This record gives sequence, structure tokens and C-alpha cells, in this order.
Amino acid sequence: MIAKLGIAPIAWSNDDLPELGGQTSLETCLRESRAAGFSGVETGGKFPKTAAELGPKLAAFGLSLASGWYSGTVLDAPDDLAAEKEKAASQLQLFRELGAACLAYGETAGTIQNKRTAPLNSRRRLAEDQIRTYGHRLTRFAEYCSEKGVPLGFHHHMGTGIETEEDLDLLMRHTGEAVGLLYDTGHMRFAGGDHLRVIEKHGRRIIHVHAKDVRDQVISSLDRSHDSFLDAVLAGAFTVPGDGSIDFNAVAQRLSDVGYQGWFIVEAEQDPVKAPPAEYAVIGYRALSAALQKAGYKIQGENTHERIAG
Repeated sequence: MIAKLGIAPIAWSNDDLPELGGQTSLETCLRESRAAGFSGVETGGKFPKTAAELGPKLAAFGLSLASGWYSGTVLDAPDDLAAEKEKAASQLQLFRELGAACLAYGETAGTIQNKRTAPLNSRRRLAEDQIRTYGHRLTRFAEYCSEKGVPLGFHHHMGTGIETEEDLDLLMRHTGEAVGLLYDTGHMRFAGGDHLRVIEKHGRRIIHVHAKDVRDQVISSLDRSHDSFLDAVLAGAFTVPGDGSIDFNAVAQRLSDVGYQGWFIVEAEQDPVKAPPAEYAVIGYRALSAALQKAGYKIQGENTHERIAG
């Protein structure tokens, strides 16, 4: 079983909350990601948008492009999907040319994830017939992405129309095989779902993993009729593996049991002043790599000689 470890740049610079790391350079993010041991990264707002620009930057730090967020609006798109395909074309080209594992598709039609004034319980809710229609349309978009050489990994996410375990179950039921699953431990735990049961039910659809930890005490203290998703981030709802409430030994073993191989991305949006990204990257790498090795994974591209000592 092969595992590749990557990290998301959101710990260094949060695109939805520019006050969190807005001044941090891309070079700092890449250098500290590699020094912590990671062999890949996902994209963020500061990343160049063409392979000619981004490829050399990644290569300079010995990093690969694992994936990256795509703000999809298929939920409200016309059935012909023409505008959505046009919007995605350049990102698909970048990802194909740099060998990314998938497009991390987040449904942003009607999302409240980036709205500080929108309470958590005001997120868009979809009935099964709406998810069925959406699923058929999303399948066609995923087939288009596959034709362009990049699989689609659907990212269930707090504040969106597909947030809960029940939402995800319905989406998996009403989508075709072209729609892969980007499984995110932290978002499922935050949404009140059973993150281990999700692996059991949908493991064969998982094509990418976000290893996000949570602080249960922070989540349980939120007033969902008042506090927004961004309020939760600022309060410290998320952290890296090894610093929160999720047992990643159990997660790694379940993923091994269903035969998942590929990228495991540490992702934790936090205040970089309270949680220095370089330090927390090391914590996340050590905890996740230990859990994966215990579950029988061999870590590909490990960078032990450059890793930060501690």
C-alpha cells in the first residue's frame, strides 16, 4: 500500500480570510512544506495559474502538485454546462500538465463557507429530488473532466449543499462512477457524521483524502444559529492530525482496509499566529505518517534528510 503525503497552503494563507497569513509568501509555504517532510502540495490563491510558471516553482522545492480546490457551480448551472466547462478549462489544463491526482471539486453555488455573517445553520439544504438532478448533472461534468485527463474528486464541505453524511450518501447514490469522492475527515466530523462509517460505505469511490483534524470542544461550543463557518475557523475548530480529536490510526486502518492508495493531504485552516504553520506542518506530518505506517502503508517521496528537527 502506497501513501503520498501532501499539505494544503491554507495553513499559511487563507484565501477566505486574508487577515490569516495574507502577507506570507508562496516561497515560504513551499519551503516549509518540504522541510516538514511533505512531497506534494495543493494549490491556493497565490499559486501561478500555468504549468510554465508553477512547474519550476514546485520543482525548486522538490514538490509535486497533488490537487487543488475548484469552486464549482454545477448545482445552479444550465444543463448544457457550457459556462462551467469554460471556467474549468484552464485549471484542468494546469492539473493535467503537472500530473495532479484530481480536481478538488467544491460546490459553491449558494455556499456560506466564505460569509462571516451567515450562521452555520443557514446553509443551503437540498431535498433528494434536487440532489438527484444535481447528481446527474455533476456526473456529466465529471465525465468532461475525465476526458480532459483529470478525475473529479467531490469535496463534501461545511456550509454547502452537500455537508452531512446523509447529503453525501444521497449524492453518491445519484452520481455515476466518474464522480470520485474527496474524503475529508474534519468536515465530516464537524457536520456530525461518522467519518469511519463513510469510509465503509463509500471507500471504493474515494480518490483523494484530506486529513483534517478537529477540536471537538470548539465545535461543541459553537452557536450554530449565530456563528458562521469562518467564526469556527477563527475559534480553532480545525487543526492538524495529532493535535485534535480524531483517531487517525483508525482512519488509516479503515482506508487501508478498503484499498485506498494515493495522496493524503494535511489541511488545517488556523490562525498562523496561534498555530505557526511550520511547526504544525511537522506535527501533522509525524502523526499522519506514523498512523499510515502502522496501517501498513509505505510512504512515497519521504523527505527525512531535510525535515525540520524537533
